[in-house]
Amino acid sequence: MADTAPLDLDLRLVRYFTAVAEHRHFGRAATELRVAQPSLSRQVSRLEQQLGVRLLDRTPQGTKLTEAGEVFLPKAKALLRSADQAAAHARAAAQPSHLTVGYSMGLIVTPAVLQMRQKHPDAEVRATHLKWDEARAALLDHRVDAVVARLPFPTDQLHVTILYDEPRVVLLPSDHPLAQRDSLILADIANEPMPRIRNADPSWSAYWRVEPRPDGSLAPDGPVIDALEDKFEVIASGQAISLSAGAHGNGIRPDIVAIPIDGVEPSHVVLATRADDRGRLVAAFRKIAHAVLTRSG
Repeated sequence: MADTAPLDLDLRLVRYFTAVAEHRHFGRAATELRVAQPSLSRQVSRLEQQLGVRLLDRTPQGTKLTEAGEVFLPKAKALLRSADQAAAHARAAAQPSHLTVGYSMGLIVTPAVLQMRQKHPDAEVRATHLKWDEARAALLDHRVDAVVARLPFPTDQLHVTILYDEPRVVLLPSDHPLAQRDSLILADIANEPMPRIRNADPSWSAYWRVEPRPDGSLAPDGPVIDALEDKFEVIASGQAISLSAGAHGNGIRPDIVAIPIDGVEPSHVVLATRADDRGRLVAAFRKIAHAVLTRSG
């Protein structure tokens, strides 16, 4: 039975052989490899001993490949290419890498970012604030690698999982007749105007205005604003009320109060990444975020 034990080839010897085979000359190969010619000859002989075949015929006119050498040469080149690629991939994996985490207003990602830095000291991990409507675009444009944000936003091409829920609250000016209530229902605010954000996604507007209401009605329109942050001014001045996420609604400013609203679906805080992103840091952040970003929003 033939010996099937694995052969422990020395890649350095294989590289020496390919140099000689390409030059068809030990002297020129030795110059390229920057080794002494007698040493190169000995190294190629060692390879031939390992393989148990003669690879090169040495003649006064030069060096020729034997039949075994002709067969071995392309395999040797392929072996060296594979080894070089494996080394390159290993070096790339070990090099410092980057992860950018986006987060929306009022959401805290610090515990997850700190843990990522502790567990992956080779990586540059940073957090960046995103506007209320930037979550999906920032991911698909590769400005960020992960996002912690509130639904709703378009989720096609994304991997999205819920981290936790926040009850929604009604934001009212502090001198509003309802400002002293412990809780509200939709019927209490049926006639209260709500601001519209110019060019906002219709599904986003419908969610935060709770439209349509159970009776099919729409919220009365308040002022049209250009930025989400402007709603606080129109609320404080008594021009409109608004819904917000519970944790975000507390302590916004002293002239605005946040009252819990019953019978309304809570706000979903989610972790979103690109659906096709299989990066090790993204996978690690997903795991960490699910472990530590519970009620930290």
